[in-house]
Amino acid sequence: MPKYIFVTGGVVSALGKGIAASATGALLEAKGLKVTIQKLDPYINVDPGTLSPFEHGEVFVTDDGCETDLDLGHYERFTHVRTSVFNNYTTGKIYHNVITKERRGDYLGDTVQVVPHITDEIKTAIKSAATDKYDVIIVEIGGTVGDIESLPFLEAIRQFRYDVGRENVLYMHLTLVPYIKAAGELKSKPTQHSVKELRAIGIQPDILICRAEMPLSEDVKRKIALHCNLEPDAVIAAADVETVYEVPLCFKLEGLDKLIEKKLSLNRPEPDISLWVEVVKRIKEPKFETTIAIVGKYVGLKDAYKSLTEALIHGGIANNARVNLQWVDAEEIERRGAEIFLSDADGILVPGGFGARGIEGKIEAIRYAREKKIPYLGICLGMQTAVIEFSRNVCNLSANSTEFDPDAKDPVIYLMERWYNHRTGKIEERSKDSQMGGTMRLGAYPCVIKEETHAFNAYKTKEITERHRHRYEFNNNYREVLTKNGLIISGTSPDGELVEMIELKDHPWFLGCQFHPEFKSRPIEPHPLFKAFISASLKERRELFHPDES
Repeated sequence: MPKYIFVTGGVVSALGKGIAASATGALLEAKGLKVTIQKLDPYINVDPGTLSPFEHGEVFVTDDGCETDLDLGHYERFTHVRTSVFNNYTTGKIYHNVITKERRGDYLGDTVQVVPHITDEIKTAIKSAATDKYDVIIVEIGGTVGDIESLPFLEAIRQFRYDVGRENVLYMHLTLVPYIKAAGELKSKPTQHSVKELRAIGIQPDILICRAEMPLSEDVKRKIALHCNLEPDAVIAAADVETVYEVPLCFKLEGLDKLIEKKLSLNRPEPDISLWVEVVKRIKEPKFETTIAIVGKYVGLKDAYKSLTEALIHGGIANNARVNLQWVDAEEIERRGAEIFLSDADGILVPGGFGARGIEGKIEAIRYAREKKIPYLGICLGMQTAVIEFSRNVCNLSANSTEFDPDAKDPVIYLMERWYNHRTGKIEERSKDSQMGGTMRLGAYPCVIKEETHAFNAYKTKEITERHRHRYEFNNNYREVLTKNGLIISGTSPDGELVEMIELKDHPWFLGCQFHPEFKSRPIEPHPLFKAFISASLKERRELFHPDES
């Protein structure tokens, strides 16, 4: 029987339940336990694939092609978990399953209700992540206590303790202890009310994680424990830190690992957190420094590029360097030109995205990187726009993507008509009435790398697997004319049909990839492409770059 840790949140959203769950998983892994983490989201969308990045941040993609909440990226970065369709369930997915069963007659005429049918489906979803290979299942409940849409999930986890035994379940609640500047005090009342709300629906938290701007005094911890029906050592302080990768170390200092071990009757050695100590040291005390310009259209909301920014930090860790991120609005480049925004950049990156807004600004940024010999990394749309720029300005084609101009004279990027569906195991063809959700090439696909390229030098192997999320592909009708003019196709699908990576001759480091390498990067295992990209950008600062010290 695996152990279950349910993570809930109160007071306000965006407190960091995902980071708390991930850091807890990292600590338990450091004790030799095998862990997986699951996210239950209350929104009615079946998945976040059609949600606006402005509202919901990035869409994370798993190996099996599931579009998920961005918190699954945190889970994979902090632990060795490789998430799947079983690691993220939404209200929409739960209700879809229940309604499908009802239409099929599975309930034998019963009146289908929230209790027990919806709650039973939620419990089934929780158990779907539990296999023999895991010792602990951490389950994060989205939203905050008191939200109407969260109630079925909270009722389900209340029941869950009685289904699997009290000794196998632990409730961990994350709250805010705000600092009131006028009073000069940390206030515990919001936490007390949050716990009161949780207890009113039948859940007594076993551990409180208290977010605050500063460390909690022992007096504040005792006060919170007294009013929340807990022992003082069950109140864990989570003060603001310089980097999220410091959170496992802070939790260790607060004794969270020992507390969980005691409450779940686990008998494990002290956690080995030496790798996390080294990660934090390299972030806080780097030897080198570089500046990367990210040219996108969601620059006002950094969560839209969460995995990307973390992967760049990981590339810095690998090179013992601080990576300063310079956010550049592609539309501003369209209005004012590239030079004013990119002249100080050591490297330029164009990330993935959809839609025509800002495209010409991205193409201009790529032209600047190509002509000024500045290291460039293009991801998904960033590869496609690099192909468009090269086609226009080197090959003199009237090039575009059919995403932006359906009647383009030279559609060097065009809509996929057929793709492999991971969930069905079949080749699917696009129909004219295809719906928006789930009509992309999603998940992990193999790629073969050409030797003597930047890609091969980074990966140091000919065969890789990377995750995709896109509808448009490189048009093979233009492969010959582009390669004759200096485009290098450094990575393709095993059958050679799909172009996965491109590079340029006579450029110090210029690479575009159709996949999303950021989804597989971890601070302890930085992705090879980001490691190589940051290394190349450091060479732009020759006075700071010393290979023997990197």
